[in-house]
Amino acid sequence: MPLRGAAWLSTEEDGGSRLVRVGETAIVRGPGPFTLADRPRSAEPPGARLVERTVLLVGAYHVWGEVSRRLLGVLPPVAVLPDGDECGGGCGSLRDFLDWQAAAPQPGRQVVLDRLLDWLLVCALRGWFDQPEAVSPGWFRALSDEVVGPVLRAMHAAPERAWTRAALAAEAGVARTTLANRFTRLVGVPPLTYLTDWRMTLFADLLTESTATVAAVARQVGYADAFGFSAAFKRFHAVSPSEYRRTNRAASDRAGIRAGIRAGVGAGVSAGIRAATGRTGTDRVAATSAVPDCVAADCSPV
Repeated sequence: MPLRGAAWLSTEEDGGSRLVRVGETAIVRGPGPFTLADRPRSAEPPGARLVERTVLLVGAYHVWGEVSRRLLGVLPPVAVLPDGDECGGGCGSLRDFLDWQAAAPQPGRQVVLDRLLDWLLVCALRGWFDQPEAVSPGWFRALSDEVVGPVLRAMHAAPERAWTRAALAAEAGVARTTLANRFTRLVGVPPLTYLTDWRMTLFADLLTESTATVAAVARQVGYADAFGFSAAFKRFHAVSPSEYRRTNRAASDRAGIRAGIRAGVGAGVSAGIRAATGRTGTDRVAATSAVPDCVAADCSPV
C-alpha cells in the first residue's frame, strides 16, 4: 500500500508487473517472492543510496490453517484494489493513522497496529471480491442471500449443533426443498455436504491449535463418535488426525509469528507490524526508494 509515491509490483508466479499508486491496495497471495520497483524489470543498483521518495506500507501474514487455505485458494497471484470505499469510506483515514501510529513509538502501539492490519486485510478482501474481475467463492456470494445467508451464518456460528435439514430450513424460514435447491445453486453443494466440509476444516485447525484429545476436539465440531469421525477425517484429508496434528504443528512452530508489516530492501518478517526507513530493524513505517530512479524491495509473502 503506497503512502506516498508509487511502485511497480511483480511476482514470479504471474510474470507481469502492475503499477500500484497511493490509495490502491495490493494483495499478494504468495508463497513466492514479490518485487517492488520504480519501473517494470528494474534491477537494484548495488550500493545505491536510499531516500524516502516512495513510502510503502507492507503487511505479511503467515498462511496457517485450513480455513486460511480455503480463502487463499480463490485469490489470484496479485489482486490490486482501486482507490475506493472498500473500508466504508475510511481507507484514507486508516492509511494516515497507520502511517502515524507506526512512526510514533507509544505504549500499546503494537496491539493497535495488529488489529488495524486485521481490519485492513478484511476490508481489502471484501473490496476485491466485489470487483467485476474477481472470482469469489460461492459461499462468500451466498452470505448476502436472504435465504442461504442466515443458514451459512448459523452453521459457522454453531458447527457443533446437531443440524438437520429441517433445522437449517427453519433458520431460513423456508421449506427444506427450497433451501436445498437454492443452497446448492449458490454454494455448489447441498447444505449438509457444506456443513461436513466446514466441520472437517475447523477440526483440522483446532487439532493443530489445541492439546485436547481427538475425541474432545471432535465434540467441538459436532461429532460424538471419535472413531467414526477419525475415519471420516482420514477420507477427507488423506491422513489420520494424529498424523495431521504432528505434521502441521511442526510446520506452525517453524512459521513463528502470525502477521507483520515489513519494508525495506530484503527486510524479513518482523513481529507484529513493523516498519523501516530504507533499512531493516527499525520501528518506523516502511519507506524505500533509491537513486537514481530505481527501487527494489524483494520480499517473500507468506
